[in-house]
Amino acid sequence: PAWGPHRLALLVPFRERFEELLAFVPYMHRFLSKKRIRHRIFILNQVDHFRFNRASLINVGFLESGNDTDYIAMHDVDLLPLNEHLDYSFPEAGPFHVASPELHPLYHYKTYVGGILLLTKQHYELCNGMSNRFWGWGREDDEFYRRIKGAGLQVRRPSGITTGYETFQHLHDPAWRKRDQKRIAAQKQEQFKVDREGGLNNVRYRVESRTDLSVAGAPCTVLNILLDCDTNETPWCTFG
Repeated sequence: PAWGPHRLALLVPFRERFEELLAFVPYMHRFLSKKRIRHRIFILNQVDHFRFNRASLINVGFLESGNDTDYIAMHDVDLLPLNEHLDYSFPEAGPFHVASPELHPLYHYKTYVGGILLLTKQHYELCNGMSNRFWGWGREDDEFYRRIKGAGLQVRRPSGITTGYETFQHLHDPAWRKRDQKRIAAQKQEQFKVDREGGLNNVRYRVESRTDLSVAGAPCTVLNILLDCDTNETPWCTFG
């Protein structure tokens, strides 16, 4: 098949997991090229001293990805698709959750939209992106599920995939990479609220550097990103 008219921005939130990055970039470049999907891989490297903020990094990646891409994949760096029948094409009909609950090796609840999620840029803007209030690990994708529903969009998922929990390789080693799961001050209560104000419109950041690299022959762009935090609004962005 011919290469299509669309171009994917693969947005990869990242911090200090270089051994996973070295595996991810060449693997995904080969995987998408074999499927004739035009793409650019953006490594969204958080270099400030705040806690990790996956959602804000994705917002920054969206804003910095350029006009030559028309859809995005929010893509965890530790998740590799093993089944070549997985669909990474332009999700015209609505958000397409590649790492669906019945296929993901770890997360199986029905409202899960994390791991790998495709959206057109128009649909991501319709949701006002993701909430910037989630510092530390988890919950930002659960809030984004509510945004998708609030925007009147329907999440679609793969069909006809028979490889079950063997559909993806999960690179993460919890003994080696501890997740920041602490809940500080009012964070525990806040994480279950829908952020009706913030998102793409108020993400605060600076791109310290932008570097085009080749990893084992596979091209990617690394953005070193300094996020900013209003400690009055989200005091849990630091450990105190």
